[in-house]
Amino acid sequence: MTNNKQIYDLAIVGGSIVGVTLACALKNSGLTVALIEAQPKSVAVARRQAYALSILSERIFTGIGVWDKILPQITSFREIRLSDAEHKGIVQFKLADLGTEALGYVGEHRPLLSSLQEFLADCPHVTWLCPAEVVEVEYQASGAKIQLKADGILTQLRTRLVVAADGARSRLRTAAGIGTHGWKYWQSCITARIKPEKSNNTAFERFWPGGPMGVLPLPNNRYQVVWTASHTEARKLKDLAEKEFLELLEHRTGGLLGRLELEGDRLLFPVQLMQSDRYIQSRLALIGDAAHCCHPVGGQGLNMGIRDAAALAQILQEAHQQGEDIGTVRVLKRYERWRKWENLVILAFTDTLNRMFSNNWLPVVGIRRIGLWMLRRIRPVKIYALQLMTGLKGRPPKLVQLGRNN
Repeated sequence: MTNNKQIYDLAIVGGSIVGVTLACALKNSGLTVALIEAQPKSVAVARRQAYALSILSERIFTGIGVWDKILPQITSFREIRLSDAEHKGIVQFKLADLGTEALGYVGEHRPLLSSLQEFLADCPHVTWLCPAEVVEVEYQASGAKIQLKADGILTQLRTRLVVAADGARSRLRTAAGIGTHGWKYWQSCITARIKPEKSNNTAFERFWPGGPMGVLPLPNNRYQVVWTASHTEARKLKDLAEKEFLELLEHRTGGLLGRLELEGDRLLFPVQLMQSDRYIQSRLALIGDAAHCCHPVGGQGLNMGIRDAAALAQILQEAHQQGEDIGTVRVLKRYERWRKWENLVILAFTDTLNRMFSNNWLPVVGIRRIGLWMLRRIRPVKIYALQLMTGLKGRPPKLVQLGRNN
């Protein structure tokens, strides 16, 4: 039976990077936040993933005040090389194209999430409920009641707003009856970490008929490989003998990294595109993968979620300052109008890239070669594409300006 009650302004369900980013962005907002995570913190940080971080994500984390903790533990890339298989027409994006200190960053899950967790350590307005499982949510006109289970004990809390940051298979989204649309691709991704003979601050995106392959620099002279291929080919790549896998990877990287060594196991996961029919309803908002999922080409997924968190934090803080009820549809619609359509642009962009380059149909090959020529030769086209990839298109959250003023 329930043994106590707690009251918060909002409850964030999901203590991974996007959910914790939202809590960090609200650290000084005056709102009381419950951060609910099913796993212990030590388990939540232990995932073997790495992410591309865009320039906009860097500016959001700077505005929050956590970037100085993150930067020493990740790496930056100063050049992006985009190529179509063996075609010689390589597109090179360089620092001078944007006038920034980097074109992007790559960070591993553990240091990213650990830095965010540490940032909240001294915050009296954020309460970790971890590990704790959400058993049931009852939405009411004035708020929501959440029943939690921790160590076999049921606890009930009340909140004005529930934020679902519980991933692509969001139980909160499903329980609320919010549908999704999209599709599963004919592809899966193989991820692997390698140690190259040659190292540089360059990110590679190479397109092959089976799918794109991203190669991103990591700290300590390592690279993260995200290799998309058909389900059948991906399974073969995962099971391929290590020597053969590395020889094929050396060929696919054009020898630019020299001899390669494999670090750890290869992981396999399917690829999908998903957009929720709506991002909000009364007393509920969806962020990150609970709201949308995209193809991994271009490394946009986590960055979309970070932007969701920054946008929602801004909307909630402004509403709170104006004395509005943060859980009403009237307030939450501002977040949905902002993020749903911007995310749709990225979903369409990544889907088009994948479909245009993942085939050998001659008319499409001709069109994409023209596109690559335009990126090389027509500077406004090149800059627009780069701004889209780095998050510099669209409406920036106020955290970005805050970071620039600090």
